Amino acid sequence: MGNTPSILFAISDTGGGHRAGADAIAAALKQLAGDSIQIHIVDLLASTDVPMVRDAPSLYDQLSTRWLPVFDFFFQLTDGRRRVDLLTQIVYLRAHRNIVRVLEETRPNLVVSVHPLVNRLIGNTRRQYRLSFHFLTVVTDLVSLHAAWADLDAELCIVPTNEALERLRKEGMPESKLVRTGFPVHPKFTAYVKSKEEARASLGVAREPFTLLVTSGGVGSGNLRELVVELHRAYPELQLLVVTGKNAAVREELQKQGLGELVHIYGFVNNMEELMAASDIIITKAGPGTLMEALVMRRPVIVTQAVGMQERGNIDLVLNNELGAFCPTVDRIIPAVAELMDPERYAATSERLAGAVPRDGAFQIASLLLEQLQLAPPRVRRGLRLPSISDLRQISRQRLQRLNPQQLRLRLRNQNAPKRTRSSRRLPGTTRFSPWRRPRDK
Repeated sequence: MGNTPSILFAISDTGGGHRAGADAIAAALKQLAGDSIQIHIVDLLASTDVPMVRDAPSLYDQLSTRWLPVFDFFFQLTDGRRRVDLLTQIVYLRAHRNIVRVLEETRPNLVVSVHPLVNRLIGNTRRQYRLSFHFLTVVTDLVSLHAAWADLDAELCIVPTNEALERLRKEGMPESKLVRTGFPVHPKFTAYVKSKEEARASLGVAREPFTLLVTSGGVGSGNLRELVVELHRAYPELQLLVVTGKNAAVREELQKQGLGELVHIYGFVNNMEELMAASDIIITKAGPGTLMEALVMRRPVIVTQAVGMQERGNIDLVLNNELGAFCPTVDRIIPAVAELMDPERYAATSERLAGAVPRDGAFQIASLLLEQLQLAPPRVRRGLRLPSISDLRQISRQRLQRLNPQQLRLRLRNQNAPKRTRSSRRLPGTTRFSPWRRPRDK
């Protein structure tokens, strides 16, 4: 196993989309390469052990369900390359040893970031410790990209849409580093071959009624309970498959409603491909993961809301390509269902869905990763980009009052710059990195 190439997917479990994207690519890699590579998926933000940063998943759950304006405020506040660089350096100065330990445990030949906030942590670590792995980013947002996705340290940035590619161009990413593929939807969606009736039989639900799949993301955000009740009241003859995700409270409330045998309530599921195959229309928020899964399954969608500014452009993607409807309130969803159920409109929408998005995005990305493994290790420039004195002054005035700029630069350089020795640098509690080190430039 010592010579087996290793790929590390660096994620954060903020929502379910980033891990789902990594899982999708990993599944495609397994189909293409079998056991000839090792695959690791690690929540890198949690691994930093930095307060608040390590708690990003639980913070996201709270912000996306209860404090969405606060979430949008922080999105706007940090949406700039210089701001992201500065904030990352602050985290990195405390977290770099923990990040190195993750890399030591996995020994990757290739690191793939599927989350914008881990990009610069990887790039800084690779540069400071002169580690010879390749570094790629896979963008898991569709249109409204945060500036953190634009990381010049990555050799390649893989994007799912033309809109995403154009956004990164504007953020200064070189054309040579941008590659457009399909979105990384898990291969099990495209591999599902059962008919609609067969899928319903497998689920144990009624085979005949027109069926709506209603979901609201992994954390069950939005007015899901009210939506289900009103849909059932307006269309008692329709079958509803309701996925509440991790929101156990909403699931229990709906189960207590006694909505009848045509309303089926599920919690967090691992068979979304079967539920989508059994459905005629999918009602979902604008999250990229579920939205792209629905489009890959060629099902019309009704988008209910965008949870956060990074999802708002996804609504335009649906509307501009006439793949469904956008209805942010329950009273607008009710008539939209009737309109989309119209046989003529339903047939026209289904026809447009046939070529709307690539279905093999995960395999396209997996093929690119395997190509990267065939390349020679990259040359890594020594040194760590440090925040400027003016930037640090805004963050820590008290510290600057104790140290003059020359003393501060010297302290930061001594703390973070790799030692210029012929042997590899050793951190307390870690083993040596000589197998990763690039030879000293002559």
